Amino acid sequence: MIDELINTIKEDEKSWLRFQKVFVEREITSKKILLQEGEISKHIYLIKKGCLREWFNKDGKDITFQFFFEGQAVASIDSFMSNNTSLFTIESIEPSTLISIRKDDFDELIQTYPKLQLEFQNLIFQRLRNYGQLFLSRIKDSPEERYKDLIQNQPEIIKRVPQHYIASFLGITAISLSRIRNRK
Repeated sequence: MIDELINTIKEDEKSWLRFQKVFVEREITSKKILLQEGEISKHIYLIKKGCLREWFNKDGKDITFQFFFEGQAVASIDSFMSNNTSLFTIESIEPSTLISIRKDDFDELIQTYPKLQLEFQNLIFQRLRNYGQLFLSRIKDSPEERYKDLIQNQPEIIKRVPQHYIASFLGITAISLSRIRNRK
């Protein structure tokens, strides 16, 4: 998504001169908070390298509900689009390279490039599908079934994400995850 967008803009030299400054590349360390729960999202981040997570605090407990990797975009969509406070935090899990785009610049890009608006809508629909699957999985699947599904359908999470975040994502404790893993 990142490269396609930039290449599309570069095709028109006049547009590239106008928009090249809106793509701010940032290198961040692991455990860097990009958006704190309760803040208003003013940026969307495109991941060139690294891994981010979205999480919220429930009675002092860290609950992870989504991971993002290279080529994906991340923002608190509701906050970003409607100027409401974010219900969750966005944090890096590993050192990452991001392209940051401010809200005002993103709105102008969407107006100028309708194809980008379509891609953004697809991103939102994909996010809704992910949330729906997570919701149903929490209702119908056992923790062991959720873990097996994760291994089968999202192995990158197993390879790159620390176990305590995976446990939080699965809705179990790290000890329970360890027991599930040892049964294999």
